[in-house]
Amino acid sequence: MEQIFLLISLALGGSALAGSVKIINQGNEALVERLGSYNAKLEPGLNFMIPFFDRVVYRETIREKVIDIPPQKCITRDNVAIEVDAVVYWRIVDMEKAYYKVENLTAAMVNLVLTQIRSEMGQLELDQTFTARTEVNEILLRDLDIATDPWGVKVTRVELRDIVPSKAVQDSMELQMTAERRKRAAILTSEGEREAAVNSSRGRAEAQVLEAEANQKAVILQAEAQQKATILKAEAERQQQVLKAHAVAQSSEILAQKMKDNPKAQQALEVLLALGYLDMGAAIGQSGSAKVMFMDPRTIPGTIEGIRSIVSDVQSDGVMGR
Repeated sequence: MEQIFLLISLALGGSALAGSVKIINQGNEALVERLGSYNAKLEPGLNFMIPFFDRVVYRETIREKVIDIPPQKCITRDNVAIEVDAVVYWRIVDMEKAYYKVENLTAAMVNLVLTQIRSEMGQLELDQTFTARTEVNEILLRDLDIATDPWGVKVTRVELRDIVPSKAVQDSMELQMTAERRKRAAILTSEGEREAAVNSSRGRAEAQVLEAEANQKAVILQAEAQQKATILKAEAERQQQVLKAHAVAQSSEILAQKMKDNPKAQQALEVLLALGYLDMGAAIGQSGSAKVMFMDPRTIPGTIEGIRSIVSDVQSDGVMGR
């Protein structure tokens, strides 16, 4: 009998000792009640409790967790039915509030997120739900973080995953996108044709301008060439007349010198002067300072002096003209 009592005592003592020791893993926390009321929070590591008086009522991780929000139907501001799902990242920051302030924390979080999503989608039009997703995520994060603060929960991130309109709306959107693409294609085609026509017209105009400029330059060059040729020709003729007049003057001077010894030389000089008179007149007429000379073949010495002065003037005009 005494052995049985000893075994029972050892069993009860062992169970009491085992129940007084609790090991909490890293990243977890636990709540302990003593005689039905909250007593303490167990931290990660080795913890001791009073057997038969203390009891672990709640054990949960304090690491970040994810709630997958299932698709739900929402109505936008322009009365379009859509389905929206999301994911919520959150963690417990106060284990006591998470257990005693709300019953079934996960279910409460899911229902709160669903309500907030419906509220936000109802304030937007269909097009805004696709373009303002980042803004909606930020609004949901702020509102959920404020709403879950009394539960000891910190919402770290909210992401809308899929926004799916109804089948009829999808068909309408596809038709709209098709029409928009066709419109853009038509606009691009017309703009390309317009630019091609403008470039073609501009090219033809520039070609005509270049051709006209080339023709103008050719005409100018041809006129300048003709002018230079005329000037050179006139200059050559004038020089020829001057040389001819000079030769006549020299011949006259030679004859005048010989005339003193030969009485017939005077007659020869008169004939020579008469023959060269007209040629000399042409040379004198081309001079800028042309003079009128009346020549008498019988006055040989005076005529020779006149010829010399005229030839000198013609030569001076030639030098200045150059």
